[in-house]
Amino acid sequence: MTTQTHDTRSPLVWVTLPIVYVVWGSTYLGIHFVVETMPPMVSAAIRFLTASIVLAAVLVILRGPSVLRVPWRRLGTAALVGVLLLTGGNGMVGVAEQHISTGLAALLVASVPLWLVIFRWSTGDRPAAATIGGVLVGFGGLALLTLTRGGGSGDATGVVVILIASLSWSIGSFLSSRLPMPENPFTASVYEMAAGGLALFVFGFGRGETLHLDAVSRASWLGLAYLIVFGSLVAFTSYVWLLGNAPISLVGTYAYVNPGVAVLLGVAFAGEHATWTILAGGLIIIAGVGLVVSTERRSRTEAPPEPSAGGEKAVEPAGQDRAR
Repeated sequence: MTTQTHDTRSPLVWVTLPIVYVVWGSTYLGIHFVVETMPPMVSAAIRFLTASIVLAAVLVILRGPSVLRVPWRRLGTAALVGVLLLTGGNGMVGVAEQHISTGLAALLVASVPLWLVIFRWSTGDRPAAATIGGVLVGFGGLALLTLTRGGGSGDATGVVVILIASLSWSIGSFLSSRLPMPENPFTASVYEMAAGGLALFVFGFGRGETLHLDAVSRASWLGLAYLIVFGSLVAFTSYVWLLGNAPISLVGTYAYVNPGVAVLLGVAFAGEHATWTILAGGLIIIAGVGLVVSTERRSRTEAPPEPSAGGEKAVEPAGQDRAR
């Protein structure tokens, strides 16, 4: 076993990170159109189960059935992370968007980096002062939006739900970098989306959600298709890859950039209004990303790990050994 820090100089980091930044920012608008005529948790279940089946089929075609074989322990942790990320996280976003605007939802998700830094601190990992400062700046904007409910862009129920979703997503993100996960990040995505989708069905039907196909609008179908292809297959797999190949605090900075994209798209395509409170809170939140990103990019990286027995280089979570 080896211990190393992630090398954020990898070109793929700076390709996948912008995908998560921009595409996930647009998914808030996609969710907005979906939940207009479809129940939030059941529609999210369809989204993630469909994406998991498609991704699994592609992996089997390209790599063979063995790519989906993982030890039971790693399968279990992937399922746990999937439930935290997609059921408690993404599913709750859909519920919240029935009560608040897309821009406010995205801005409130900016609490994710704060939780991640707190979790890191609790395990003995001491982030740089600039990283902490960036998160605190973002939290200042978050507090402004929470206390004012975005200047009237939502109600208290939506605010509470989205903050719970952020906490669930943060826990899932943190655990995925600490627990033994499937070695192939795309295989991990398959099982995470499958577990999250199944749990969403259970919770959706449990809260009385029903899907009436004849009542679903064209906009909702198009929104669901966009979420499956771009939100899940493209952006979520990029996020999973980043969790194993970049510092967790750098990955978490997507929460600062998504709001700007979400607010602009909400105003342009959903008839939402960008109140002065949303603009002020958004600017404060986004200002924190510069501190966090610049600090993480300056982080020192150690020598590449030695090849494993199979001849491939193993990727280790930052600051800890990865179980073999």
